[in-house]
Amino acid sequence: MKKDPLLYRLSNLILLLLVVACGAEEAELPTIPVINETVIYHQLWDGNQLPAYAQCATDFMNANPTIRIELLQTEWGLYWEDISRRMEMGTAPDVFANHLTKLVQFSEAGQLLDLQPLLARDGLNPDDYLGDLANLWVRDGLRYGLPKDWDTVAVIYNKQMLEAAAIDLAELNSWHWNPQDGGSFEAVAARLTLDGNGRSADTPDFDPQTVTQHGYLPFTYGSGSAFGQAEWSHFAVSNGFHFLADGSGIQYRYADPQFIETVDWLARLSLEKGIAPSLAESVERGSGIMFVQGEGAMIVDGSWMISWYANNAPFPVGFAPLPVGPNGRKTLLNTAADSIWAGTQNREEAWRWVTYAASPACAQKVGNFGVVFPAQEAGMQAALATYQGRGLDVSPFTENRFEANGTFLFPMTPHTEQIGEIMSRTLDEIFLGTAVAAEALPQANAQINALFAEQ
Repeated sequence: MKKDPLLYRLSNLILLLLVVACGAEEAELPTIPVINETVIYHQLWDGNQLPAYAQCATDFMNANPTIRIELLQTEWGLYWEDISRRMEMGTAPDVFANHLTKLVQFSEAGQLLDLQPLLARDGLNPDDYLGDLANLWVRDGLRYGLPKDWDTVAVIYNKQMLEAAAIDLAELNSWHWNPQDGGSFEAVAARLTLDGNGRSADTPDFDPQTVTQHGYLPFTYGSGSAFGQAEWSHFAVSNGFHFLADGSGIQYRYADPQFIETVDWLARLSLEKGIAPSLAESVERGSGIMFVQGEGAMIVDGSWMISWYANNAPFPVGFAPLPVGPNGRKTLLNTAADSIWAGTQNREEAWRWVTYAASPACAQKVGNFGVVFPAQEAGMQAALATYQGRGLDVSPFTENRFEANGTFLFPMTPHTEQIGEIMSRTLDEIFLGTAVAAEALPQANAQINALFAEQ
């Protein structure tokens, strides 16, 4: 989109009036360059990252005065609907923050620009990004994004509550769990759960109907829809669950015993034991809000929320590793990337901005803000230094990232929206106590796999 800045048009008019007023008919008007701007619209969902990318955009525009970057932020709950609608209307942003779960949907619809030819032309090396992050955005030899950051999940805890319960950090560093009795993880959560008389959930007279302090706050974003990134995936996969079956064709495995018993255990924490609040309360009030208001001792959340908890909690927070399950300690590893809409009219300018936004220079600026772990080593080190300067030990998020077999990925398949609707409805019913996991999950799994049988 080309525009003549108003400033230059006004300058021409003012100079012309001055020359005429002075009667200088013979004077030559100075030649004033007209600068045409190309506006690149970049949409993202995370408001916490907006200041960091605004700084990157300012520095980019200073070095590229003919390109203006307009950052648009839409909350996660509306983001994908808005992006999809704009694509259908032909008005999508030139660049947008993309998510692995949307990669198949958008690439198969032809909505993403293949960046591989541009990458090869400009001699950029995908190995400059940490680990295998860059290759996660490649499908059938086509590259649909440049990674901007990565994330894992870990336990956030209220240091004061742990001290009051005489729980040592060593217990958190060595804890484990299982779906039968919850292991030492549930034992710690029980000691941190208090009823109206100050009795903990590991004592005989504990009253689960009068809980004033929950030991564990699950359901960070509701029941977790299809993938439960911060809600249940780490428990299920550490119990031996796999989202997809091996072999040809796409077959989800939500009917597997490992998943059913994991969900059943989580449901019992709130429905029977009082260790966790009800799903209704968690969704209505927000588990994160409940945590910073001092109503719960522990919560599992993503590394993108580190600063939010540290900045909003009126008490010191700490971070602990996820408990080790029967199949080890597992965390979902995710990465976001900037993709270019295939319908952009400003391909070269959008590419220039995307390469800068995914460069070490921008990554270091983002790291200095301490909101995410950038996908570049320079940015990663900057983020770690920022957290350390705030007195935050974030190693539980980073150590899992590099543990052998310690991470797993989102399943990348079509129909993620339909799968999300089916699983969200089913899990809500289970956690609300209106359905039983052993019956509801096989039914939901059959509905999901039927989506692929119809293809």
